[in-house]
Amino acid sequence: MSDDTYKPSWVPEEKDDKFACRVMRGVDGGHDGMDAHTHAPQKPVAPKVVKRKKLTVDDYVEGVLAGNRMVLSRAITLIESNAAAHFEMAQQVIQRLLPYTGKSTRVGITGVPGAGKSTLIEALGTKLCQNGHKVAVLAVDPSSTVTGGSILGDKTRMEQLSREPNAFIRPSPSGGTLGGLTRKSRETLLLCEAAGYDTILVETVGVGQSETTVRSMVDFFLLVVLTGAGDELQGMKKGVMELADAIVVNKADGDNLQRAKVTRQEYERILWFIRDATEQWTTHAYTCSAYTGDGIMELWQGVIEKFMEQCEGNGVLQARRRDQTLSWVYSMVEEHLQNLFYRAPEIVACRGGIEDAVIEGRLTPTLAVQQFINTFTQTALGDQAKNTPLFELK
Repeated sequence: MSDDTYKPSWVPEEKDDKFACRVMRGVDGGHDGMDAHTHAPQKPVAPKVVKRKKLTVDDYVEGVLAGNRMVLSRAITLIESNAAAHFEMAQQVIQRLLPYTGKSTRVGITGVPGAGKSTLIEALGTKLCQNGHKVAVLAVDPSSTVTGGSILGDKTRMEQLSREPNAFIRPSPSGGTLGGLTRKSRETLLLCEAAGYDTILVETVGVGQSETTVRSMVDFFLLVVLTGAGDELQGMKKGVMELADAIVVNKADGDNLQRAKVTRQEYERILWFIRDATEQWTTHAYTCSAYTGDGIMELWQGVIEKFMEQCEGNGVLQARRRDQTLSWVYSMVEEHLQNLFYRAPEIVACRGGIEDAVIEGRLTPTLAVQQFINTFTQTALGDQAKNTPLFELK
């Protein structure tokens, strides 16, 4: 068959780049999967698999510094990997990028479910991008403790912000870890800073101890609340209010505007009796509407930027970041020691017997801990740790 068989009357005789439409020759064969020439069943054609280029440390460093979002995403995936080879490469990448970090404004945002955290982040992030900022959103997504699965729905919820060329959204599955935040989120934050993002917004799941974890990695901590929250939430609010540098009553619009103003006044009165979270900074309550945008930029310019300017001037910000870095080091030491403990063959061997003795009432929990620690330290430290009293090991 010639190609002319497939040319309708409207197809030009001389095809060139002036024409947007082309008629391509089809695949020889019938619709029933039979070869048109031999009438035998056609062999299925396997799709061509295109392998991604394996990046080197130099590729990661150069791509991140150039602001390449694809390379940044792959670098974050690298540090989230639990493979030993990936860990070593990830640390080399972070070490090379470390001199380019620390120049962003780090803001943690928390609040009860339904308070509108994601909507507020999208409204704030969009306005900042439109004003020339580069915004990275680290949205920690709660993982199932049963399946390990994660919804990763923040890119869906932040549809408008995700279309901004100066925005980068990274939903990060928590893996069921305490507080809903992995230690790798700190390294993700550093990568985003090295990529040139001057504003990092870290959203928490709003439950458990995730607030404390995020507080330990950001400069400014914002608590988002609703109007009419009942007494059942007071206990939670008191704890997290001690960490907040500002409280914002969201959804202050329409018929809810007056109630939001009353709620703001109530929080303002409560704050009189709570110690400020940051030295030389007084925590206040504000109102805003993520839906209409009212009060969003006032919150950023009049509160967060003022906070950063003041704390940089008096040295509080520098001291906070130093303390956070050292806290990060020791928290990883604790995590590593915990992993060593539970994976030690001696602990695995005696664990069942000690647990049974505690459950059956033959051993107190404190003596059970003593046995565990003695077993572990005698293996790790030898005779010098033999019979060391509990909680006195130096």
